[in-house]
Amino acid sequence: MNQKQLIKAHIDKNGNLLIPQELAARFGLVPDIDVYLDEGNNEIRLFRPVSHLAKVYIEPTNMCNLECRTCMRNVWGEQSGVMNEETFNRIFEGIQSITPLPTIFFGGFGEPLMHPLITDWVKRFKDIGARVELITNACLLSEEYSLKFIRAGLDMLWVSLDGSSTESYADVRLGSSLPNVIENLKTLRQIRYKATDIDNSKPHLGIAVVAMKSNINDLPDILRLGTNLGATSFSISNVLAHTTELNEQSLYNRTIHNMISRQSTSVPLVNLPRMDWNELTKGPLAEILSRNYRLEIAGFEIQRSLDTCPFIEHGSTSIRWDGSVSPCLPLLHTNQNLVENHFRESHAFSLGNINEHDLLEIWNDSNYVNLRDRVQRFDFSPCTFCNGCELSTENKEDCLGNTDLACGGCLWAQGLIRCP
Repeated sequence: MNQKQLIKAHIDKNGNLLIPQELAARFGLVPDIDVYLDEGNNEIRLFRPVSHLAKVYIEPTNMCNLECRTCMRNVWGEQSGVMNEETFNRIFEGIQSITPLPTIFFGGFGEPLMHPLITDWVKRFKDIGARVELITNACLLSEEYSLKFIRAGLDMLWVSLDGSSTESYADVRLGSSLPNVIENLKTLRQIRYKATDIDNSKPHLGIAVVAMKSNINDLPDILRLGTNLGATSFSISNVLAHTTELNEQSLYNRTIHNMISRQSTSVPLVNLPRMDWNELTKGPLAEILSRNYRLEIAGFEIQRSLDTCPFIEHGSTSIRWDGSVSPCLPLLHTNQNLVENHFRESHAFSLGNINEHDLLEIWNDSNYVNLRDRVQRFDFSPCTFCNGCELSTENKEDCLGNTDLACGGCLWAQGLIRCP
């Protein structure tokens, strides 16, 4: 049994907190920078500095071989395209100038395996020592692709899997079939086990699930299926409702109501211990969870307003197929979604193009730095909860005076929508 390993820091005689160099380097804690602290009941949380670029999402293409009903591609008028070699080379050159190397994640709003150079690009990043991840629907994951990814050294392969039966899977992933995906993943595992001349522990398999009313009962079986296929990680998200039909499938309408009411100190705080979830406890616990209480489980508060951008906290940036750089995946393309039957249009937001400026030049631009700082402080109107004025219908401005980008209606920032 592995015990929790605490890392020792040191406070010197001048009162300065000294963090071990390896840990500091991993989180971008270099001299002469500012960081934010969050005071908890018995701890202080240290946020990653906004100066640290730790992860780069690269969208090889926004084209896809499927027409999934959950995809934002169904409600946009965006141009389709694939990243060219010149754009990729610009990214590759920029990445090499960063120390330590950031994680590279191939994915966006298209199918990476539709790009003819994807395995070559994975290998190029692995050859310089970067960690590389990729997400796919696995329909095109042939034996040849699997072998190339294994030999390239791909660290993590994420597979979108939204059902455990042929019917439930096909209900979401239109144009695909679950047996084909399962067979492809079995082949990947077999090839990996047989590869004796390379590290046959990679790629690790992750399963990404979009949970809805129509497939939530499949979730335990999806986890069992993924585990049987060798999955080591699961990423579960709610559906981002781009249409009225999808809004009826959402599992978080009541959660949004409860999150704002639970911020008041007049609402009782209930601190629950960890305990078994069984026939005896699940009824009472489910009732407590549904009530308007501020809840902590073993000291961790749940069902609260997070106001925390996962993309900023991971130190990431996102690059569209045409080289446009955005602060997060959701802002790569203009799209729409509903919150409580109100449409909100999220306009694409670019901070520069990799074909015109170096990656670090864009990352270190004062406008981008100030934006990351503002997002980490989350200095925006609470549009997710309020959703009551004309400003909440799009992400261009809010009632606090933000006029270039307003993130207050972002469901990622409230932990409702998740990306691997």
